[in-house]
Amino acid sequence: MAGIDALADRLSTYLGHDQVNLVRRAYFYAEQAHDGQRRRSGEAYVTHPLAVASILADMHMDHQSLMAAMLHDVIEDTGIAKEALNAQFGETVAELVDGVSKLTQMNFETKAEAQAENFQKMAMAMARDIRVILVKLADRLHNMRTLDAMPHEKSRRIAKETLEIYAPIANRLGMHNMRVEFEDLGFKAMHPMRSERIRAAVRRARGNRKEIVAKIEESIQMCLQREGMEGEVIGREKHLYSIYQKMRGKRKAFNEIMDVYAFRIIVDKVDTCYRVLGAVHNLYKPLPGRFKDYIAIPKANGYQSLHTTLFGMHGVPIEIQIRTREMEEMANNGIAAHWLYKSNEDEVPKGNHARARQWVKGVLELQQRAGNSLEFIESVKIDLFPDEVYVFTPKGRIMELPKGSTAVDFAYAVHTDVGNTCIACRINRRLAPLSQALESGSTVEIVTAPGARPNPAWLNFVVTGKARTHIRHALKQQRRSESISLGERLLNKVLASFDTHLEKIAPERVQAVLGEYRQEVIEDLLEDIGLGNRMAYVVARRLLAESGEALPSSEGPLAIRGTEGLVLSYAKCCTPIPGDPIVGHLSAGKGMVVHLESCRNISEIRHNPEKCIQLNWAKDVAGEFNVELRVELEHQRGLIALLASSVNAADGNIEKIGMDERDGRISVVQLVISVHDRVHLARVIKKLRAIKGVMRITRVRA
Repeated sequence: MAGIDALADRLSTYLGHDQVNLVRRAYFYAEQAHDGQRRRSGEAYVTHPLAVASILADMHMDHQSLMAAMLHDVIEDTGIAKEALNAQFGETVAELVDGVSKLTQMNFETKAEAQAENFQKMAMAMARDIRVILVKLADRLHNMRTLDAMPHEKSRRIAKETLEIYAPIANRLGMHNMRVEFEDLGFKAMHPMRSERIRAAVRRARGNRKEIVAKIEESIQMCLQREGMEGEVIGREKHLYSIYQKMRGKRKAFNEIMDVYAFRIIVDKVDTCYRVLGAVHNLYKPLPGRFKDYIAIPKANGYQSLHTTLFGMHGVPIEIQIRTREMEEMANNGIAAHWLYKSNEDEVPKGNHARARQWVKGVLELQQRAGNSLEFIESVKIDLFPDEVYVFTPKGRIMELPKGSTAVDFAYAVHTDVGNTCIACRINRRLAPLSQALESGSTVEIVTAPGARPNPAWLNFVVTGKARTHIRHALKQQRRSESISLGERLLNKVLASFDTHLEKIAPERVQAVLGEYRQEVIEDLLEDIGLGNRMAYVVARRLLAESGEALPSSEGPLAIRGTEGLVLSYAKCCTPIPGDPIVGHLSAGKGMVVHLESCRNISEIRHNPEKCIQLNWAKDVAGEFNVELRVELEHQRGLIALLASSVNAADGNIEKIGMDERDGRISVVQLVISVHDRVHLARVIKKLRAIKGVMRITRVRA
């Protein structure tokens, strides 16, 4: 009883009498529901929901969140249905409790998949009501505080998940205090020895620094008084996990990190922040390039403050943050501070709350596009670690992107269509590579072209989850349309040998065959044919089965244009080029692989109409094709340069080069060159033969 009374007293400082009574009611309901249940530490179970509500009360959360905190384990642990809660406490509270309940563990093949799946559900619940995540974070925080009661293996797993997912979410929602506690508790559980040693070192350093900290604090306070400004000066301590991260990530010694003295100055209004900045810059010399204005351009999680670094007395570096009381509340409690400052229920969310909503909306969009839960969590994890760069659109709009983002990330952040049709970029009005990492303050302009498509190579350098997800999605769509087109050509080629065409076949017959193959629409069947999962020959026989006539094996070869895209590839074993006699091998999942007729790798299936198809090159075949040559020649100085200039003179291009010495006199050079066709290859070989000392040139085949 004492627990709920103490909480009720705290709540009465900012909630109405009726609202406090509703929270009491929720507590007594939970107490009855969990009657007889105990925590691992031996306490009555209801102490946990009470502690979770207490954490939310520290953040001045609304009464519905507090009621949900009291009841958050009721559905899951006591068998009471959501409907019962709905009847007792109203729909909003029941929805919140249901949202939090759905975030608990389910059974999956792997831990990673379970974590990913949970996170997906969290995104869904957050989208409906962002308070779900706040209750969940408070629940996790109390579990972390009581982690000692858990077996070692389980506590390490919970700590790892907290550091990987919950701490970054708290950070993304601007909840600094909670993030710091998550990180320090997680660090202690993951690395108890390291945590203890850093804690002891900090304690020692703090004792040695007391005098200097007091002196600096006093000089700043005096400076503010001289200028006639009110402000509270607080010495800031670095938390253990951030010291550990800096020691690891930046390879810094403990003393280097602790040599920096950090202070926070809290004032009444924004205007005073800038005046205080001027005053401290007068007091001590500022360090060039270390000033950041997060008031004019807030961080992605809504954090606002002025940051500056000064040379203090005796040259000690001093880091100073200047912010208003409201910014301080926002920095510590993030999105939870929205409930503290809102004056009425219908107010349009602004600042932190709007940003959090925007982020959740983005997360939801990622989830809809992602192929599976692991792909989704990989994308979101990038967005959760928020070292940002701030860049400008040509019209002066500020875009926030994660560190290391490229112009392609920027294009997708502007709009999906801009990303999909992007072909080049200008950074600060100069043409730049799409893969160049952006720097804060740059103006980025994207050049698009109608009909352009995303390049698979972009996946090697994009950073944001949004860009990665949309590129993958567009490539899947592109691959599908190319597979359908190739599948249609393959099927019609077989049907043509029977003097018919797909469009001439009765719709009911097509539907019957689709039913046999369990496909919804004809496009799905054509895609399967194009990807090599089904044979055009077999499908054609099914389509014409009613006529009872056997199919001739084929009617002339299929023409290859070189523009078939992702579903047609050229075998690396025999590197066919236009002009070579070729066959197509239908490989499941890959589509069609083009081989030389004489390639040994397909000799066994060469005449099987279900596996191989006769091909020829179209007259207007386009593109460049790689071919490997083996050149034997007498060893001489500048040999590589000679070969390169000869290939170049014949308009060829060297893709790869390797050299072996057979003996002291003769060298063997392997060249991979790109050519248009056999005639072009003959021109290149003719140029190479003209080099003095060349004894033999052979084309390498499997």
